[in-house]
Amino acid sequence: MTHILNADLHCHSVVSDGTLTPEELAPRAKDNGVELWALTDHDEVGGQDRAIAAAQAVGLPFLTGAEISVTFLGVTVHIVGLGFDHSDAALVAGLRQTRGGREQRAREMSDDLARVGIPGVYEGALKYVGNPELISRSHFARYLVEIGVCKETNDVFRKYITEGKPGFVAHRWAALRDAVSWITGAGGVAVIAHPGRYGFTPNEEYALFTEFKALGGQGVEVVTGAHGPADYAKYADFCREFGLVASRGSDFHSPTESHTDLGRLPDLPGNVTPVWELLTERIL
Repeated sequence: MTHILNADLHCHSVVSDGTLTPEELAPRAKDNGVELWALTDHDEVGGQDRAIAAAQAVGLPFLTGAEISVTFLGVTVHIVGLGFDHSDAALVAGLRQTRGGREQRAREMSDDLARVGIPGVYEGALKYVGNPELISRSHFARYLVEIGVCKETNDVFRKYITEGKPGFVAHRWAALRDAVSWITGAGGVAVIAHPGRYGFTPNEEYALFTEFKALGGQGVEVVTGAHGPADYAKYADFCREFGLVASRGSDFHSPTESHTDLGRLPDLPGNVTPVWELLTERIL
């Protein structure tokens, strides 16, 4: 398998903050020409068995996945794990612990919004939540659009629930060391998700990549829905500098909210090693 494989190794279902079920995502990916798929719900592997069955039903090669929230230099960073044993006890326990603080955070966010005249957001957001343990800002955003506070979810993130705005409550996630060790301990490959999104200074970003590599991380998302052509080139260079493999994924959440659909990404640059070359024996 080469860098031109149409792999989509980053997307979300109703098990976290997506709007489609695993059973709906697999045929959508297949119809869009995806040749290797991973479901990477936030801090959760509860949809993996469903995704495996759905992928097999349409003849779509599949890698297990999850997107783990970590705090690094005070910023929330996401680490995607691919090709791991999703029943691994340490991984499952670690993800459960990471999910644990979301409900309390959500209630505090709702209280903050009530103080600026928007009551009942926690209760309203719950109707969009498939798994209450994984209530997130995306669920809040959908409810605020529903009640007319904003016209679309992007507007919610500009005006609310973002640092410095009403409704934002910081959450301390797992440590980078924990996330990488859970993934690698379960036989998978750890990947820095959409690094272009974090807003780090060059020195901070270099520190992230240096520590990630030292802890056993092996990959970085080069082509993803949040990146443009300049990012593709930049993070391909990072792959070579740090000896990392390159991943590719849309970060698809919803047909109506996501800018990039499953499988509709540019190819990986030709001068990187694709992550799937490390995972051929893990493909289901």
